[in-house]
Parts: sequence; C-alpha cells; structure tokens
Amino acid sequence: MKYYTQFENKSLADQLIKKALEYKKEPLSDSNLGRGKRIGLLFLNPSLRTRLSTQIAASNLGMESIVLNMDKESWALEMEDGVIMNQGKAEHIRDAAGVLGSYFDILALRAFPSLSNKDEDSEDFILHQFAKHSGLPLISLESAIRHPLQSLADMVTIDEHKKKDKPKVVLTWAPHIKAIPHAVANSFAEWSIGCGHDVTITHPEGYELDERFTNGAKIEHDQDKALADADFVYVKNWSAFNDYGKILCTDESWMLNEQKLGQAPNAKVMHCLPVRRNVELSDEILDGPRSLVQHQAKNRIFAAQAAISELLK
Repeated sequence: MKYYTQFENKSLADQLIKKALEYKKEPLSDSNLGRGKRIGLLFLNPSLRTRLSTQIAASNLGMESIVLNMDKESWALEMEDGVIMNQGKAEHIRDAAGVLGSYFDILALRAFPSLSNKDEDSEDFILHQFAKHSGLPLISLESAIRHPLQSLADMVTIDEHKKKDKPKVVLTWAPHIKAIPHAVANSFAEWSIGCGHDVTITHPEGYELDERFTNGAKIEHDQDKALADADFVYVKNWSAFNDYGKILCTDESWMLNEQKLGQAPNAKVMHCLPVRRNVELSDEILDGPRSLVQHQAKNRIFAAQAAISELLK
C-alpha cells in the first residue's frame, strides 16, 4: 500500500481494524518499525485530534514526525501547471512537493475543500498534486472529499461496541451555523457500507451526498423513522452537494437529543468532534452513557498507527 486516502476493500479494512485493536492493547509492540524514518505532517487547515493522534502514532512506531502548518508558516502555493506566477503565490507545488519528497519518507496532508469549485474538490485536486509531485507514500489527514483516518477509528469503535455482526448504523445530518465539508460524512458512509454494516442515511431533502459514497445505503428523509432500532447513530452536519456548498436548511428539530432515541433504546451515539453542543447534539447525549465520542477520539491514535505501519512495510 502506497497511499492511505480512501476505503480500498473489506479485506484491507478488516486487517487495519484488527491491527488497530492490537496496537490499542500493546501500543509499543512495533516501536522499532519506523526507526530511522521521518513523516511530514502538512496542515493547510486547523487540527486537534488528527495532528496529535498522528504524532503519537508515529512516535509509537519509532518514527520522527515534523509538523508544518502550511497555511500560516509556509509560502502560498500555486497548484496549477503552466501558469505565469506574477501574482500572490510564491512557490509552485512541483517545487515544494519535490523538496518535501527529499526530506521525508512519508507525507501526510490535510487540505479542506473550497466548497466553491465542485469539480476540483470532487477530484481531490490538492491531495493528488502532493502525491504526484512528492513521489512519496501519502496519508490523507482529511481531504476535500474523505477523512479515512477518522473513518478507520470509527470502524474500530463500532467493532468494539457492536452486539451483532451486522449492526444498524444511521448517519444523520444535524444543523450547524456554518457550511461544513462532506469529507467525514462521505468517508463514514463509504467505510460503513464497505465493512458490511446495515447503513441508513437520513437528512433533509436537498442534502443528498455524492452517490459515489452512498451507493448501498438506505436514504430516508424522515429522521424518526431512520433512527428506529438503530445500534449506532453517527451525527454530522454537511452542506449541500448538488447545490454545492450551500446551507439549505437550519431546522433545529434535526438536532439529536434523548427524546429522538426513544425507538432506539440501545443506540450508541458517535461524532467525529469538534461538536457544536446543543446545536448538533444535546449535552445529555454527549455527557451520557450513549456517547462514544471519547472512545472514537482515543481510537484515532491506533487507527493512524495501523495506517502508518502498512505504509512502512
């Protein structure tokens, strides 16, 4: 495996989940695997869990990690080929990525979408430019369309807490004050379907996700109906995909609270964090026994460790 940027197949996913659970039991079991290796963590956008968990994961494997907040500490990059660079961008991706390729053994990149150029975002243009011009193995720390480290941690969390082989997993849209990217929702759908879960996606009309990620899931616009008998409920906002990047609805009734889970008495609730309390999710759920959000956050370490270990083989 050279790139960890998306769901590949169930066999690999099962292997990564198993490896992550092994690392959770013995975090330093492969502490020499990355000795003498260096990973560059490049952030074009803010991060808390992704940055720290990936650094800890690399350390557990004996790797050196170096973080560069490219949005604040580096030159503005020109991503397009063949341009005359007489405007504000000081360095071309070909040159910058080539340098990074000589400094590191693995690159990891966070690059959010613009939410203004649907075609460019849908192609994961920035991620692919770094991959192409660095020549290195690459890990997505969240791209324009996917967040595979988060999704692997989510699958690990479900595996730890499921009571049946094929749990009912519901991805529900929630309100938010901002236009939010689709990456977490896309990836969670892609991985949940790929791992064989019974997946229902519920959202107001107009919030359909890209069908590349939802094929195989049930789509339900009635949230109460979707939540009935759920084993896991994943709460996430996203902006419109077809009317790209727009906020079409701010219906507060879509916020998940305890009352809404009356028909799902055993449901566990998940969220990737950060969460807008009492906008997306109620305090009573986040701080109650249903919540798996802290389990998910802890599992980010071991998911990243499993992914990095695959690239080191």
